[in-house]
Parts: sequence; structure tokens; C-alpha cells
Amino acid sequence: MKSAASPETLFNIVRDIPLLLGAFVFQALGYAPCAMCIWQRYPHAIAIGMGALLLFALPILPILIIGALSALSTSALGVFHTGVERGWWEGPTSCTGSGLDVSQMSVSELLPSASSNASNLVLCSEVVWEFLTLSMASWNAILSGVLACLWLVAIARHQKVRWHGVADVS
Repeated sequence: MKSAASPETLFNIVRDIPLLLGAFVFQALGYAPCAMCIWQRYPHAIAIGMGALLLFALPILPILIIGALSALSTSALGVFHTGVERGWWEGPTSCTGSGLDVSQMSVSELLPSASSNASNLVLCSEVVWEFLTLSMASWNAILSGVLACLWLVAIARHQKVRWHGVADVS
């Protein structure tokens, strides 16, 4: 069992922090997040919390599994969001503007942020920033997939599984 302050434990705590901080930095730079961008932040926060729980004398395997599932879920949300941005499939009508019958909507439904700051209204189907032709959602999907792999490696190391196709559970 790893000691509470082992380098591996500390890495498990901090590895999701840069992605979550990056999202907030982009927001501070004026790139307002859409609803799906916000949804992608929650699993990062859970993964960070799971990493922090490794400092305590708790059962490690469930924490690692929840961390891996959190990273996988934000990666999956990033893939879904990328598909919505690229028009590969429909997104939620609440943030894409598709499929709405505007004739039946009130002013507050048409402009939900009109009372606060209408300039921050961002549709999930619009790419607001790209690097190397990939949107923030695409980068989140890729980097979160890498983080999910790191969580899975931590699980494998914890279980002493050999990646030669045979599990050694002794």
C-alpha cells in the first residue's frame, strides 16, 4: 500500500487540476462557457476530490475507480460536445437553439440571461476557440482520456495486474 505522501499519491491529487484551472483561465480571458462546458467541469472536480481522498487511510480501489470514471465521463462529454459543435449530431435543445418553437416561448425563455448579462450567452453548438483545429471541448476529450488512462494505470498498479494479457492477482 502506498504511503499517504508518496509521489504517486500526490500525482493522483494534482493531475486533474490543470484542466479545471485551464477552463477557469479561459473564462477569465473572456471565453464564456456554454452549458456543456460547465457539465465537463464537474467530473474534474470529482476526480480532484478522489485524488485528495487518497491522503486518508480509506480503501484505495474504490477511490481510484471513481477517479477513473470521472475522467472517462468528462472525456465522453467532451466527445459529445465536439460532435455537437461539428454538427455530427444534435445537442441538447436547451443550449444549441435547435428544435425550439420560438413562437411559443416567452421573452425570458428566449433570453434567459437578459436580466444578468446577455453578452455571455453561448450556444453549445458554436466553437468559440480553436487550437490546431480542435475546440476546447475536443482538447478536454483528448486530455481527459489521457487522464482516464492514468487512473486506469493506477488501478492496475494497485491490483498488480500485468498488461501481458494475464492478470496476476496474487
